[in-house]
Amino acid sequence: MAHSARVYDYLLGGKDNYSADREAAEEIVKIAPYMRTSMRASRNFMVRVARHLAADHGVRQFLDIGTGLPTSPNLHEVVQDVDPTARIVYVDNDPIVLVHARALLTSTPEGRSRYIQADLGEPDAILTAPEVHETLNLDEPVALCLLTVIHFIPDDDQALRIVRRLLEPLPSGSFLALSTINIESAAKPLNALKKHNEHGIRAKGRTMAQITSFFDGLELVEPGVTAVHHWRPDDEARKINDSQVSIYGGLARKP
Repeated sequence: MAHSARVYDYLLGGKDNYSADREAAEEIVKIAPYMRTSMRASRNFMVRVARHLAADHGVRQFLDIGTGLPTSPNLHEVVQDVDPTARIVYVDNDPIVLVHARALLTSTPEGRSRYIQADLGEPDAILTAPEVHETLNLDEPVALCLLTVIHFIPDDDQALRIVRRLLEPLPSGSFLALSTINIESAAKPLNALKKHNEHGIRAKGRTMAQITSFFDGLELVEPGVTAVHHWRPDDEARKINDSQVSIYGGLARKP
């Protein structure tokens, strides 16, 4: 059966995928030819958000859930380039990510990088994992990164509960970075979502209002919730047409 992390890897040009993943990806691309561009825009959003958090907000701790297969630059490479002492905990539920996790653990000597095989649907298991408490100091700000992953929780109430539960133990000054599929985007991803589901990858896009609701009670960082290529764009992002991106996201601070 296809898996989202391996389909994502294939769309980004990676080699850590199986025939079922490639078949699913190609069927999705036939329906949504923009998909590779959207995935690259999403990956670049991660890079810009991570750098902004480390360089402009001084965040030195990151909990990245739904990591996916290693694709350079990984989050720890971005933030440790700003400050080598930064600490990162990666979380994913795909066993193949565990096989390749060595690439996620190439931390600087001054910092630290750990990996947990766990499921977003079980936030308590993540929060109580020894690796989290051995790596992160939850008395200091943490950036919770839920990038292109929350659409794999199709139940709206459950998705909101998961985000709230993960934020709950994080102190004031922590951040939520979240991106997901917007069904109201110019890319019109509904048919692509149906194909995801046909291949056993349960995914649900959400409206702009629903995506924004994940940030309720937090202080949104400018420019707010937007298509990922419009979030503090670099030269590459500025070249992308809105019809090529179905992922929307934002960054917000916990008061």
